[in-house]
Amino acid sequence: MISARRQSGLWLAVCALAILSASTASAAENVGISAEVSFFAALLALILVGRLLGEAMNRIGQPSVMGQLVAGILLGPSLLGWVFPDLQHWLFAASKEQTSMLNAISEVGILLLLLLTGMETDLKLVRRVGRAAISISVTGVLVPLACGVALGWFLPESLLPDPAKRLITSLFLGTALAISSIKIVAVVVREMGFERRNLGQIIVASAILEDSLGWIIIAVTFSLAAAGHIDFASVAGSLIGTALFLCASFTLGRRLVSFLIRWTNDNFESDFPVITTILAIMIAMALATHFIGVHTVLGAFVSGVLIGESPILTRYIDAQLRGLILAFFMPVFFGMAGLSTDLTILARPDLMLLSLELIAVATLGKFVGAFLGAEIGGLSKREAVAVGCGMNARGSTEIIVASIGLSLGALTQTLYTMIVTMAVTTTMVMPPMLRWALSRVPLRASEKKRLEREQAEDKEFVPNLERLLLAVDESQNGRFASYIAGLLAGRRGNPITVLPIATAGAKRKDQKEATEPETLIEKTIKSAAEDSKAKAKNAQTTPVEVIFRKVPQAISEEAITTEAKKGYDLLLIGKDKMQTANGVFTPDIVAVAAAFEGPLAIVIAKGEQLNEPAPKSLNMLVPITGTDVSRRAAELAFSFGKRGNITALYVGQVRKSKAARKQSGRLHAGAILKDIAEMASRYSLKIETRIIQRADPAKAIVAEAVKGKHDLIVMGVSRRPGEKLFFGDIAAAILAKPPSSILLLST
Repeated sequence: MISARRQSGLWLAVCALAILSASTASAAENVGISAEVSFFAALLALILVGRLLGEAMNRIGQPSVMGQLVAGILLGPSLLGWVFPDLQHWLFAASKEQTSMLNAISEVGILLLLLLTGMETDLKLVRRVGRAAISISVTGVLVPLACGVALGWFLPESLLPDPAKRLITSLFLGTALAISSIKIVAVVVREMGFERRNLGQIIVASAILEDSLGWIIIAVTFSLAAAGHIDFASVAGSLIGTALFLCASFTLGRRLVSFLIRWTNDNFESDFPVITTILAIMIAMALATHFIGVHTVLGAFVSGVLIGESPILTRYIDAQLRGLILAFFMPVFFGMAGLSTDLTILARPDLMLLSLELIAVATLGKFVGAFLGAEIGGLSKREAVAVGCGMNARGSTEIIVASIGLSLGALTQTLYTMIVTMAVTTTMVMPPMLRWALSRVPLRASEKKRLEREQAEDKEFVPNLERLLLAVDESQNGRFASYIAGLLAGRRGNPITVLPIATAGAKRKDQKEATEPETLIEKTIKSAAEDSKAKAKNAQTTPVEVIFRKVPQAISEEAITTEAKKGYDLLLIGKDKMQTANGVFTPDIVAVAAAFEGPLAIVIAKGEQLNEPAPKSLNMLVPITGTDVSRRAAELAFSFGKRGNITALYVGQVRKSKAARKQSGRLHAGAILKDIAEMASRYSLKIETRIIQRADPAKAIVAEAVKGKHDLIVMGVSRRPGEKLFFGDIAAAILAKPPSSILLLST
């Protein structure tokens, strides 16, 4: 049953289509209207009707892209051309100018859609579920591809554009049947809340591999269609060119794309420079694939994969680019695809029967292929059924494949309509089938534990850090801060930008060595990063990139403000003489902290760290209060890896020594420390926990640091309002006479 709300959405879309048709019909009566006005009216119809029908599809549990495709079908000869032929011919005139303009937007839309698909491709996910995903994608492509090619050999010659090129038509047909649409699959899995389930990740990873394999097949098929005949030299050249392009893209190309995005983001002051860079990369790689003899869609897809792996592709940049694609190019492209579909031809019984056969072959071939791959990959019968149902979604990818085949003359208009009908039908059937199949797959205990862990990690601080900013000099304190930054970045391969401050009179142990400050700092960072990576499970293989900025000798508010605009998630400060004699921060540190609005970490080296800024081990003390900022400080300490003992200390401030109050406080503290211990276990760490109830928390922390011989206190603090940099009485008391090195984290 469809709810009243969803019914209202459908009626809204239908009424809007009728109103738009009627209003445009009256405008069409004016014969003096130019082709330009007709072009904009066509854009308005595609965007508006596509949006409304997309909304209606969402409300009945279908992907919105299907609504945009249906909008094109309704605006084409299937409905509007049948009911109001004059209006349909005026809206979508056959004039060369209007057709060229709409096709140009549609072509750009294809590249942008593939760019977005690539950006959503998570190669790390594929690596996590590699065995099952590979077997599913291979059999899930080969079986329906073979079925489609076989079906192409038995098609009547009347459906072929050129009977002499039956193989090329068969290859396009087989490819359209073989590839699952990653966008449709990912949307349905996400909507069902299965994106973190083992099976959901396997389905999405398999769709990613299928998409990647499919575009390679399309690239080769395109070269065959362009040659017009089977030329083994041409095929070999396309395969070699594609292999070289992919190798270059995922080696040198990955680094180049990351460098270009970062360099543009850091050096341009005009609006949206990264968007321009992304579009330029996409077009350049599309042209590269064109010149090696394969289709531009492969270049656009691979560029999206590389861009999505960029360490500074921030969420707001992704949202800006996605908004333009989804709001404009997507409804225009799928609308144009629908316009080329004439469902009236299905009134012929023979073509209707062939269309049903095509749908049956596509569904059965994909299900059998994916099911076999799941069995080979070690999945259970129920899981294999769910995979077979999930991989049967086509939609956007098949429309692109069919559009390319139609434009190259490899498909007839009739065969194109049959493929679109197959894509729409299988996509509409897939969501309810997948929901039914997934509901029958039980949640295992190990999977439940992993899901709970990942859900907790989503709310944590360190996993959401992308770029770090480090303001240091070459002093022992600056090197210790560099060491801390390397430990933090090493686990996930975060890039670090360094503002090297040349502080007069700074001293270091190796002062006699002829080493540049930049070299010394970079060496300290990378050494700590490699050490942290070696001691952490599931660490990124990406090396930490260190970028240096030129700044004046004295640290300044202006330098920090200018650099902060480039987008950083954490600023770490470490320099010589950060405090006055009574423990108050110096004016330059106050100015720097005021210039950076994000999370701030102040590192002060004492004791052993003044002799050895890059120690092999750290005995850390983490005061815990139950606040978010103290929890984040603990998380920061845990991210350093297995470097020695970590003690989480809860200090309860007690003014009255009543037994009941003490017991209540201990229960509250126990719950807080249990949460901290669970967080430590997610980092594969075991920690010690202690509860102390004293009237003076600062003295208790100092006493514990001395007693436990802790050489680093990691403490979460909150900035207090005012001109001075003040983190509260407890932090001020510890800073006045610090017993060991201190890291203050303010978020």
